[in-house]
Amino acid sequence: MTSKFWTELSNDYDKLFDLKLGYDVIIYAGEEPNVKEIHAHSSILCIRSQYFRSAFSNEWAERKDGKFILRKPNVSGNLLNIILRFLYCGNIELKNLLCSDILKLLIAVDELNIQPLISYIQEFLIEHQAEFLYKNPTKILEIVYQHETFTDLWDFCLETICEEPLILFNSDKFIDLKAPLLELLLKRDDLNTDEIDIWDSLLKWCFAQLNMKDDLKKWSKDDITKIEDLLSRFIPLIKFYDIGPEDFFYKVYCYKDILPNDLIHDLLEYHVVPNMKFKSKVAPSRKSNSKLKLDSTLIETNFNSLFASWIDKKESTYYNKKKIPYEFNLLYRSSRDEFNAASFHRNCNKKGATIWIAKIQDSTQLIGGYNPLDWSGTGWKNTSDSFLFTFKDAKNLFNLKIGYVSDGSRAVYCNSNYGPSMGDLVCSDSNNWEYDYLFNGDYPNIGIPASFTVEEYEVFQVVKKQT
Repeated sequence: MTSKFWTELSNDYDKLFDLKLGYDVIIYAGEEPNVKEIHAHSSILCIRSQYFRSAFSNEWAERKDGKFILRKPNVSGNLLNIILRFLYCGNIELKNLLCSDILKLLIAVDELNIQPLISYIQEFLIEHQAEFLYKNPTKILEIVYQHETFTDLWDFCLETICEEPLILFNSDKFIDLKAPLLELLLKRDDLNTDEIDIWDSLLKWCFAQLNMKDDLKKWSKDDITKIEDLLSRFIPLIKFYDIGPEDFFYKVYCYKDILPNDLIHDLLEYHVVPNMKFKSKVAPSRKSNSKLKLDSTLIETNFNSLFASWIDKKESTYYNKKKIPYEFNLLYRSSRDEFNAASFHRNCNKKGATIWIAKIQDSTQLIGGYNPLDWSGTGWKNTSDSFLFTFKDAKNLFNLKIGYVSDGSRAVYCNSNYGPSMGDLVCSDSNNWEYDYLFNGDYPNIGIPASFTVEEYEVFQVVKKQT
């Protein structure tokens, strides 16, 4: 009875908001020419929000014909409607909103200081639309950094970027990152990438800020001074002793003119003199996250969480903040183990579930698939859990498609003369593969070409971790 009563009460307040009976508030939301007039009731808004209690006080209030007048040019009418409906009846629906609109809604809710919604929207973004971070990590970091109440989102962004730094470093917008944010990231000891990648990214960012080319021969003394000044706050954050001798010589030592003389001397001595200990004050090495990395030449970022999420049929980044329940062990690499079906089966048969990934020649496109069974025997194998996937570029994870098997009876095809064939995807003994999804329609059309040449492919054993 109580549940039914509260449902009816909520519905009645929802109707009140729609009908506007007895309204005494007019809110003009959005900017010209898209201003929307919204009617509401001051008594309800005041009870539900400290912001509106202040807005309707004598100091803030603008009144006309007995009604309160508010102007919110920085919030669209659609988003303000969503917020007000929540204040009236406690209901909110986010599934049909674009990620960009959900972020705008979160910013508006923060301004209006509606604490329950601040927490709820952050949780929704993390659980259901975590791909937002991949699309423009620089912009997202800037937005979240500016709002102290976005603590859950801030922790998620930092954790994800530290786990997969190339999301940020390989982004086209990385050079737009503000210096304080870059400094904050470089102070982290859990950036999960090689130190030379961090150094390369820092240089790329530095030259972009100064609108200079990476051409040492053309630098003037004034140029060198500008670079030194800009890098001075970041140099102590780079773990130079963790950079190998070859990278040090070709990628660090060549910049000796912009690095402290004592640092260059000590690094040079360390790499040249046998058994030489560190001389400069050395910060501890960053924590090793090698277990999170795939032993892959095709994938630059850590796909473990993505693959695990797909295998368990969860949202694409379900395991980003959770313990990944699988390990992915390299079984086969075509360039290492010979590109033929015999080698594939020799390395992959009787190994259980596998996930494979292939790069299409003369393209950035990658394709792959998951076989939850094995590659032994001859003929079709039945499963409802297999899938194919593709993405145009390993650096842009948001631009990906996945298709689960629709006809389980033709999910996986095993034959000693074929590679990892699945449904209408025919992986011949050579590197010329074919895919005709219209032939039987075993998997949906996700953009795999009808015929293509494979430059390289890898197969990983999927091992369930012991709990």
